[in-house]
Amino acid sequence: MSRRINVEGLNLIKKFEVFKENFYDDPVGIKTIGYGHNCKANKDSDKIKAPISIKEAEELLRKDLVKFEDYVNKQVPELNSNQFSAVVSFAYNLGCDRLRTSILLKKLKAGDTQGASEEFGRFVHAKGKRLPGLVRRREDERQLFLKK
Repeated sequence: MSRRINVEGLNLIKKFEVFKENFYDDPVGIKTIGYGHNCKANKDSDKIKAPISIKEAEELLRKDLVKFEDYVNKQVPELNSNQFSAVVSFAYNLGCDRLRTSILLKKLKAGDTQGASEEFGRFVHAKGKRLPGLVRRREDERQLFLKK
């Protein structure tokens, strides 16, 4: 059975994605709703009737997370629950392709968890701008990753 994100990881995502009942453009211009549900990637904005409830947003989030959980499970199955949840949060925010090409994943696969933890802070820019929200998110992910 595949692991799923823990409560701390889920709450971390919800803290930074912040519930939005109506469609909005994220910092890089992607149509989004709920807790960071990417309508472009899911090709479903025409199926979603805004405004949505918190319950609907949570259902979208849970459904969206499966892809990221499955990817992290496949890539680095030996992570503990907190490490796994931090990496899923990272992938949810940046995408599996970005995780796939990251030094963070390379270090995880090499067993260098300390080195991997130091990589979170490198991913704090959107469209070339350092975003304070991403700085805070990456630090919270790093702290969850290091938590025993």
